[in-house]
Amino acid sequence: MRVKKLALTNFRSYKSLELELAPGPTTFIGNNGSGKTNIAESLIYLAYLSSHRVSQNLPLLHLGTNQAIIRAEIERDDRTLQVDLEINASKANRARLNQNPTKSQREILGALQVIYFSPEDLDLVRGEPTHRRDFLDKLLIMRSPRLAGVISDYDRVVKQRNTLLKTRAPENALAPWTEQLITLGAQLSAERIALVEELSPYVTANYANLNEVKLASIAYKSATDGLTTNTDENIQTLTARQLEVARQETERGASLIGPHRDDLHLQLGDFPAKGYASHGESWSMAISLRIGSFNLLKSEGAEPILILDDIFAELDTARRAQLTSVTKMAEQTIITAAVESDLPPELLSSKYYVSPGAVSKERATDV
Repeated sequence: MRVKKLALTNFRSYKSLELELAPGPTTFIGNNGSGKTNIAESLIYLAYLSSHRVSQNLPLLHLGTNQAIIRAEIERDDRTLQVDLEINASKANRARLNQNPTKSQREILGALQVIYFSPEDLDLVRGEPTHRRDFLDKLLIMRSPRLAGVISDYDRVVKQRNTLLKTRAPENALAPWTEQLITLGAQLSAERIALVEELSPYVTANYANLNEVKLASIAYKSATDGLTTNTDENIQTLTARQLEVARQETERGASLIGPHRDDLHLQLGDFPAKGYASHGESWSMAISLRIGSFNLLKSEGAEPILILDDIFAELDTARRAQLTSVTKMAEQTIITAAVESDLPPELLSSKYYVSPGAVSKERATDV
């Protein structure tokens, strides 16, 4: 898989931008704030229908506009697919596949598969559980786009159920939302647990490849004991647990069971990575999670694009070498960097220089 052409209209700093992208590594070089990450972000948004930097659409729109468009021509499985995504400030996004409107923007999920690295990846190790849950859910969507609907529906149910709990709604009003919480939560938990079991050996191997001494491992940590990869069994377990905490939920005004309370546990040797890992170990774990994700998708026949967003400046020589080796397994890699010398020569075969609102094959001359 690779992106042959990328066009942006009113996206971030770009009023209009058209790029032709080659196979292999393509590097965008520019000062901080020049707009190079905006290019990477457009591809990430197209793949996940969300940004890795902001939670709202408005910051994605060029100043003074209320709509942005990302258009990509994607080559995969010996065919070319054109994907258009219209991002709106005050109404639902709209999408097209090969010029044909889709009923929902989620229909384009899977058209572009991306695994990305960014400086924010340290949050996977040091941050709150929400970062790790988001990591798992995005990987689930890359593997099986239909799960985007399950995840979205589950989030909606939790919010509505919490609202009812806070207003002490009667049981007959709460019951249908409780049923949905359990049914969707059981499925999402099963999918996450299966994913972690399959991802775990790749994470362990990649961490060892970084010449780290400690053994790295990952495990799914649920707030409800006894959950498995079987959805039906999970429904029974969550149902029983919900009855136990029903009174507490009413008192606290919050849903106390379900995957929205779970975490991905990261272990280094005898200690959890969070709170115990050094800065270097935290980076090694974050890199291992991302490379492991790439390895897992590759093992299932996918060819995800790699995006390395401003990451090389954060890493030492060994970790840079590990990332460089992964680019050799990818059909296409998009790289951003502020300093050209941070990158090994083999990643500079195709490069662009970025200045505010413009991208060129030639470096801009300082005035």
